[in-house]
Amino acid sequence: MSVTRRFVLRAAGALVGGAMALSSFAAHAEDTIKIGILHSLSGTMAISETTLKDVMLMLIDEQNKAGGVLGKKLEPVVVDPASNWPLFAEKARELISKDKVSVVFGCWTSVSRKSVLPVFKELDSILFYPVQYEGEESERNVFYTGAAPNQQAIPAVDYLMSDDGGAVKRWVLEGTDYVYPRTTNKILEAYLKAKGVAPEDILINYTPFGFSDWQTEVTKIKAFGSAGKKTAVVSTINGDANVPFYKELGNQGIKATDIPVVAFSVGEEELAGLDAKPLVGHLAAWNYFQTIDTPENKAYIEKWRAFTKNPKRTFNDPMEAHVIGFHAWVKAVEKAGSFDPDKVIDALIGVTVPNLTGGYATVMPNHHITKPVYIGEIQANGLINTVWQTPGTVVAQEWSPYLEGSKDLIADWRHPMNCGNFNVKTGKCGG
Repeated sequence: MSVTRRFVLRAAGALVGGAMALSSFAAHAEDTIKIGILHSLSGTMAISETTLKDVMLMLIDEQNKAGGVLGKKLEPVVVDPASNWPLFAEKARELISKDKVSVVFGCWTSVSRKSVLPVFKELDSILFYPVQYEGEESERNVFYTGAAPNQQAIPAVDYLMSDDGGAVKRWVLEGTDYVYPRTTNKILEAYLKAKGVAPEDILINYTPFGFSDWQTEVTKIKAFGSAGKKTAVVSTINGDANVPFYKELGNQGIKATDIPVVAFSVGEEELAGLDAKPLVGHLAAWNYFQTIDTPENKAYIEKWRAFTKNPKRTFNDPMEAHVIGFHAWVKAVEKAGSFDPDKVIDALIGVTVPNLTGGYATVMPNHHITKPVYIGEIQANGLINTVWQTPGTVVAQEWSPYLEGSKDLIADWRHPMNCGNFNVKTGKCGG
């Protein structure tokens, strides 16, 4: 055989082998469904978001051990948008266009969610958003597994107004300066006034992300609370700014018995990194606490600690929201018999899965889920003990009945309405 002929045969063999390898790789790729994880692993929000990435890895691992979904294995694709809001949109686009993920679990702040919305709409993908937020939104491509204001903020205020909560008469609405605190406080201000609270008994203040010099602000809170009326702080402070805030309350001798703080963004994960002594007796309002005594919850925490190989790892509300969202997505994919976003979006409505507090969460036509509400008291060990809860689950109001511009709006993504802001008075969809 000539040298030339041997070379040609080898080259042909190499090409066939390469084609077979590529074909094998393509077949393997087709057998793998990619799941996008879009959470800040650095920057001001890493204190809250890193653990959400970890719980997603556990859920995917667990599902793969159970055989995957529709016979396909799930593959996590983790990115770090680094608490940089425009970068969230960039990373979302990469996940959907380049990595070809079937669904994304991610975001914490509302500004990060608002940043990625146009991307999910344009590329027709699905985002599961696991954090309490301000409402005033219902998008076809988003499923909101965190609380709307009537599933957290309104019940927290109701509790503080009650005799059990101290019959509070003066209110400090203290937040980080972005869309979630501003819109939530707009709703709460309207709600408080509707309940007869005078404008002079409401103090509203905002500080930047990562704010640390709390002396002046806490002095103002102390002065506002010295008018002889029971005062409370409703906190929408987000991220690592919470650490110096509570420290300064302690420095100025403000105890929970004097001016209680109810927080919407402080959970077990944030408390795990703090000296909890200055926070003892202050409150948190969520839809889940690690201390909730149900067999489902205990079993899940054990599973979580085994997965992380850390017997002290905590579990919190947005983590439970990802558990619910992930299981709802799996169930909807199986119901649709497809990973196609359009089919899965339609299939998700009406899906019911267990929560970790002994009940069930149902995905409603407004793309929000039903949730119980818990008010808890922070303990010295950094855990939160329930002091009040709703008798059952609460259906989310995506549009607030207390705001003039949205009180006549509803969302229903079922056919034929298929609208996120339908005006019940005009009978028209706002687009």
